Amino acid sequence: MDRTQDRDSRDARLRRGREDGQLIARLQSGDEEAVKELAARYSHRIFQMALRHMRNRQDAEEVTQDVLLKVCRKIGRFRGDAALSSWIYRITFNTAMSRLRGHRAERAADQERDRTQAARRAGERPALQQIDWSRMPDEELLRSQMREEVAAALAEIPEIYRVPVVLRDIEGLSTEEASTRLNLKDQTLKSRLHRGRLLLRGRLQMFSDGLTLHQQAA
Repeated sequence: MDRTQDRDSRDARLRRGREDGQLIARLQSGDEEAVKELAARYSHRIFQMALRHMRNRQDAEEVTQDVLLKVCRKIGRFRGDAALSSWIYRITFNTAMSRLRGHRAERAADQERDRTQAARRAGERPALQQIDWSRMPDEELLRSQMREEVAAALAEIPEIYRVPVVLRDIEGLSTEEASTRLNLKDQTLKSRLHRGRLLLRGRLQMFSDGLTLHQQAA
């Protein structure tokens, strides 16, 4: 059964690859119908990705529109080093992170303005806030980059292997919990999980220095 599903997944992946290749060529030639097809094919997936990061439907919808515009604008530079879906995910992730950083900067500015106004009303001289750059180590940046790479790599793995990896290694479910959710025998789940981890590891060679997805407890 697994072999049949593996073959079906491979055939589906090849078919999507051919369809994406044709779509890319049409977008690069300026075909307006291809733009509509891009939106029809990827809008929902982009929105779901954006919503996971933004946790707000309005922001997720705005990110979705931004991503579609960026894809159309940058499609001429798409080299095909990765699948179109992975490339679109990277753009979605970067767009969402940029918007989140903007929100955080706005909140920080509002908080600083409120603090300064409160200090002036109290007749105090507002103290200058010093940024502690030591709290932004390179490891944090690398871990953030790794999360992006993991997400992109996971998108390339066949679903029957990707889902067990997500349930066990990302969501932290036990073997029994994941098996129950997927209606699989424990041994079948373990087999697919092992294969999924091998596939994922092959796509993450540059992050093989031992960093984990989550910070370790102090």
